[in-house]
Formats: sequence, C-alpha cells, structure tokens
Amino acid sequence: MNTGPADYKSAALPTKPQGRHSILTFDGKKGGAPGRHVPRRKCKCLIPGSTEFSVQMAQITVDIGGSPGVGCRGFCEYCYFKKVKGVQPLGCRYCMPFKKGCDYCTRGVKEEYSGWKDLRTVADETLATLNAKQGEVGRITISGGGDPSCYPHFKDLIELLGSTEAPLHIGYTSGKGWDDPAIADLLIDNGLTEISFTVFATDPALRKKYMHDPTPEASLAILEKLCRGGVDVYAAAVVLPGVNDGAVLEATCRWLQDRGAKGIILMRFANSAEQGLILGNGPVLKGQQVQSPESFREMVTDLSTKFTMKISGTPLWDPEIGSPFAIRHEPALLAKLPRVTKRASVISGSIATPFIDAVLSACGSVVPVVPVKKEIACLITADDLRAIDIRALEPVVIIPGRAFVHDAEAEEILSRDGIARTVIRGPEMLTADAETSMGMTRDQVLGMELEGFSNLIWAINRYGKE
Repeated sequence: MNTGPADYKSAALPTKPQGRHSILTFDGKKGGAPGRHVPRRKCKCLIPGSTEFSVQMAQITVDIGGSPGVGCRGFCEYCYFKKVKGVQPLGCRYCMPFKKGCDYCTRGVKEEYSGWKDLRTVADETLATLNAKQGEVGRITISGGGDPSCYPHFKDLIELLGSTEAPLHIGYTSGKGWDDPAIADLLIDNGLTEISFTVFATDPALRKKYMHDPTPEASLAILEKLCRGGVDVYAAAVVLPGVNDGAVLEATCRWLQDRGAKGIILMRFANSAEQGLILGNGPVLKGQQVQSPESFREMVTDLSTKFTMKISGTPLWDPEIGSPFAIRHEPALLAKLPRVTKRASVISGSIATPFIDAVLSACGSVVPVVPVKKEIACLITADDLRAIDIRALEPVVIIPGRAFVHDAEAEEILSRDGIARTVIRGPEMLTADAETSMGMTRDQVLGMELEGFSNLIWAINRYGKE
C-alpha cells in the first residue's frame, strides 16, 4: 500500500459545510504553548431585550514538527534557540508534585523535536481531531517547531487542508523556505486568510545577512502578493538597535503599509538571562546593544503615530488598546473586580510588577507586589526566587502560573529563613501581550484582564492570611 504524500493529497479530509467551521490549529511553537488567541464571536439572541453573549469557537492544535535551526534553513543571527544548551529540568506547572522535570520543561521548552512529521501522520492526526470535535471549525492554523515554509510536503499539506474549505492561518513563518513567488497563489487559492510573517527588514540585503534567507527577493515578493491578495498579513520583526531600527524600521513599516499589511509586531531583542534567556543561551549576539523596556515602548509609540496600520511591541506595548494591563485606566472595570480581603505576597517580573501593583492597590491590597530581576514573569526560574529578599514575604506567596519553577522547590527556597511559606500558582495570564492582542479588540483584552485579575484576587482571598 502506498502511504506517501500522494495518497493523502487525493484522500482529502472531510469537508465541513461553509459557515460551520471550527478552528483547526496546527501549532507546535514555544514548546506546545497555545496558538494566537482566537477572538470570541459576539452573537445577539433573537429574544428582544436579551443580552449579548459570546460563543468560543473550538480550537484544534496539530503540530507538523521540525526543529529550530534545522527545519528553518539555519538559525537567524538573533535567534534565541541558537545557543541553547543541555540545561537541567527547570520545573513547571505540569510537573508531578514529587518530581522536578517533565516533558514540557525539559524537551518542550527547547523545542527538541525529532524532526518533521510526515504528511501521513499530520493527516491522520488532523482527521482524528476533526472527528472528535463538535461544532464549528473556523480556522486551521499551521505551525511547528521549525518554519512551516520549510516543511518538505508544504504544497501537499496546503492542498490537503484547503480541501476542508476552512480558512487557513499560518501561525508563524519567515518565508525562508519559499523560493518561488507562485507559492502565494497556492496559499490564496486554498483559503489562506491570515499569516504571521517574520520580515526583520524589507531590505533584501539585511534579510540575507541576519536571517540567512537564501532568496530574500522571492520571500518579499511572496509577502507582497499575500498583502495585495486579501490575506490578513501581520509582519513581525526582532529589533536590533543599530541594524534594523531607525530609518530602516520606518522604511519597513512604510513598505508593509503601502502593500496592505494589517500590522507589525515589534519584538525587543533579548541577550541575557534577566531579559529572558533561561536555557543557558546568552548572550545570543556578543556586544549587541539592547533597548530598555522604556526606550522600546517609546519607539513603538512614536511609530504608531506615523502609520495607520497597527503597530505594537512586546514586551511593551499596544498603543491602540493600551495593553498590557489596560484595565488600570478603566475605573468602572476596576470597581467590578473583587476587593482584596486577605494578605499574600504576589511575585512577578520587573516589567509587570508596577502594573499589577496598581491594579491590586485599587482593589484594596496593602501588600506590595514583589519584583524579581527577570523582566518577563512567565520566565521566572528558581534562580530568580533565590535572589529575593524573603524577610518581607507574607506566609502565603503567589507566583506566576507559568513560572518555570517546581512547586516543592519554590516552597523550599522561599522558606529558607525558617518560616514555612505556602506557594500558590496564580493565573496563567493576567493580560495580553502584543502577539495576543494583535488579533483582539480592546473589549476582548479588557475581558481577559478582568477574568485574570478576578482569579488572582480570588486566590489571594482564598489562600491568604488575615
């Protein structure tokens, strides 16, 4: 029996009726983390005077595999996976209580995949997922540990998924694997509706030098055809000061806007452990200048005033929505949050701490939020907890839900002064970063923040002390 790609190209997946698609997400980025937030569809009841309600369309995640540096035609110069070392298990929320280390915080966080999945496997997994899902399938998102544009059976995959008639979305690509501009026509013809495309710069020479794109002109031609072909294109660029910032970045934004891109997400370059390199992989580029969070935010703000397409940055910020932590400027929503009635120390990253403190203080908290030196809260490790002055900590401590620390180790570290402290994990998300908010409305972001802070305050009041 022939089990090659041709079989699966002809044996198309079951077609769903138009308008009855759920979201089929092929995503393996960031160690199996969820794909981009899918906005809820607002519906009105047919009963007069009824309130608006939300329907969350189903999401299906399928991973096409691949590995950083292997399944992407080589590392980009600035790629944080470039120098990843064989670090010991970090610990995380998925670990068993009695054992530090699990698949997620050992293999997944480093995206240690065995390679690309063959098309048969992808098709079988997709069919199984479709059969298991009920309701609407609104989108199929393709992603993987490597770059989807480098997937060996990419054309067959697109035709296979296109047979479902569901809108397609590529969660991330650099376009380095595409050498023929005709690929854009294939994507459009098979229902591609959205793509996140790492551009770095629209100067082909810079793409070639820093992304190691062998055919930068072809990649940019594909990007242009997608922009002009009605696809929602969201570009992305890691900003290297002195390389692709300043006039180069403005030229990139102008090029994208003129061709119809929906927006660009700017990512601050990280080059040290405090900036988020937790896999023994820093510095990525020796001697490379790094912007402060404040300087980066100012750059994003300035660019957003010069262009009409959406421009946002991570870790800071989304000028259009006001996130992260847009809720702090909404007194009516702050009033809807529960009041803080107990005492607990909340630990967070250095960037989020003042924002979280402002919200909790507005809700009656008198216990300051405790920052670590690590800038990003969900990348906090045991080493960050060891650096905290624990003398001022409350008997109950709440750490970020996605922190890379084993629960038992966190309690041991934070109780080393002889005071037994209880460590609780908080919500996984309190706000939306730029990658998440790019596809959301302001009301959706505020709804996410309202839910996140309600859960955090519930944890304080449930586990905290009088």
